[in-house]
Amino acid sequence: MNIIVPMAGRGSRLRPHTLTVPKPLIKVGGKPIVHRLVEDISKMCQEKIDEIAFVIGDFGAQVEADLLAVAADLGAKGSIHYQKEPLGTAHAVSCAEQCLEGPVIVAFADTLFKADFQISEGIDGMIWVKQIEDPSAFGVVKLNETNEIIDFVEKPLEFVSDLAMIGIYFFKEGAALKSEINYLLENNLQKGGEYQLPDALRRLTEKGTAFLPGKVDAWLDCGNKKVTVETNKHVLNFDYEMGLNLVDKNADVTNSVIIQPCFIGAGVKIIDSVVGPHVSIGKNSIVRSSVLSNCLIQNDTSLAHLNLKDSMIGASVEIHQKPNDLSVGDFTKIRDAV
Repeated sequence: MNIIVPMAGRGSRLRPHTLTVPKPLIKVGGKPIVHRLVEDISKMCQEKIDEIAFVIGDFGAQVEADLLAVAADLGAKGSIHYQKEPLGTAHAVSCAEQCLEGPVIVAFADTLFKADFQISEGIDGMIWVKQIEDPSAFGVVKLNETNEIIDFVEKPLEFVSDLAMIGIYFFKEGAALKSEINYLLENNLQKGGEYQLPDALRRLTEKGTAFLPGKVDAWLDCGNKKVTVETNKHVLNFDYEMGLNLVDKNADVTNSVIIQPCFIGAGVKIIDSVVGPHVSIGKNSIVRSSVLSNCLIQNDTSLAHLNLKDSMIGASVEIHQKPNDLSVGDFTKIRDAV
């Protein structure tokens, strides 16, 4: 089994956090988004993961090394492939075409999911979907009476289905997908200047490939700051409910309260503070005399005298405010400006 992970986009909606780190390597709950994605996929596979192919832009040597380490952590070979132009989802998959052999999963690295099933042996393919209230902003699938996917509709103006594709696909025969993608490329079959994966999927269904819907329990977005902080909250809840130890043994917590669930990385120092719930603090960061809740804080950051909620702080940041010395009389009201 191979996994192809297209992730060449920089994640402009998550700036400034993606100015130095590509979005799939942003950590939520102490682990990069892409690491969590392939980890969750591997749990659903009955076959061994042989290779994980990452399709990236020009992200630099350190990013490439980090991605290869993600594959190695799952016992798989890692490989790096480049999409030099933004020519669409089908084109992105084609950049790793040597991995389109045998069983293949294609997983776009801008989302996380939770599901409780395994890929059944013998099926032609599976497309992961989530039932949503407003499907007009997503690509959706149509099913027939036997629960097979028969069509793909991008951002339907009129209701055709409420099953949105979340960007994860299984193919029993990767070579068949490669053939249909090459047909699109060779015949310059573009939409909006891009080669779209659903067009290749439609050709496969027309030739008899039976795709089944893989329905997920949770679909977690990491598209912007607000939803990424919310995803961090859900991830911490999942990990805590699984009984995972989220506080590193080398963290130093002094005269402070940790309200679980929280992720506290190695070398973190928390002094005279209240942290949690739903706070992730990356390794070697320092929090002093602060109150934090529902926050996502990356590595090597130093915070002091802060009261933060629903916040996302990058790596190597320093925010030190001065403590106030107040004498407040009866019936006084002090509020932040709205």
